[in-house]
Amino acid sequence: MSDMPVLYLSHGAPPLADDRLWTAELAAVSARLTKPTAILIVSAHWEAAPLTLAATRTVPLLYDFWGFPERYYQVQYAAPGAPELADQVRKLLHSPATPVYDDPDRGLDHGAYVPLKEMYPDADIPVLQVSMPTLDPKELFGIGRKLAPLRDQGVLIIGSGFTTHNLRAVNLGGPADAAAPGWSVEFDDWAQRALRKQDVDSLIDFLHKAPAASIAHPRTEHFAPLFVSLGASEDSLGTAEAVVDGFWYGLSKRSWQIG
Repeated sequence: MSDMPVLYLSHGAPPLADDRLWTAELAAVSARLTKPTAILIVSAHWEAAPLTLAATRTVPLLYDFWGFPERYYQVQYAAPGAPELADQVRKLLHSPATPVYDDPDRGLDHGAYVPLKEMYPDADIPVLQVSMPTLDPKELFGIGRKLAPLRDQGVLIIGSGFTTHNLRAVNLGGPADAAAPGWSVEFDDWAQRALRKQDVDSLIDFLHKAPAASIAHPRTEHFAPLFVSLGASEDSLGTAEAVVDGFWYGLSKRSWQIG
């Protein structure tokens, strides 16, 4: 079993950083981990095929959201780039059939920097963001498997999404702590039980196995990063622990540490 655990985080929109409980929970997660040598993060907000690596040097953040107060566009997170980690990822993933591309000017998007700012506010750990070249759970699981050796080198692998994500089916104008709708509660409970049972097959086939799956995820990009995390932690699934739970505007914040 590898020393460094793997995370799947429900990162939310930028205002989730105003949720003191959520920020305290993320700070508690990082406090009990050995400080990573580097962080590899896969965000729901970057789909690019072939698989692509973001900037390996510090570049401006990508504020990939609209209509929020100006203060959310002033957030900074100048983490060091991770060129050495990028080289390792290329060696692990590149083949003639699956090339690895580079996007040197793409900064970290909010699926990456919003949770990292709460976990490692000093921004002193090299960060590499990797795109999702597909939303197919089996393929993403396979990518995670190939990345697993990085854990032995102290790299923290993070999938960043949202355990339920349907912005049209919740009331964003109401209170953030309003009661969650039934579909969100049911899907959240199913996902927690499936992971507790290490039922990877059902998780991969969640669109057919989970209750209200098509409502909880009318598009699956926010659940997809979980499969990279599951592949990278395949040898540790029995240790999976929910480190964040509860709901925000009816959406499940559930996040797991595996390993």
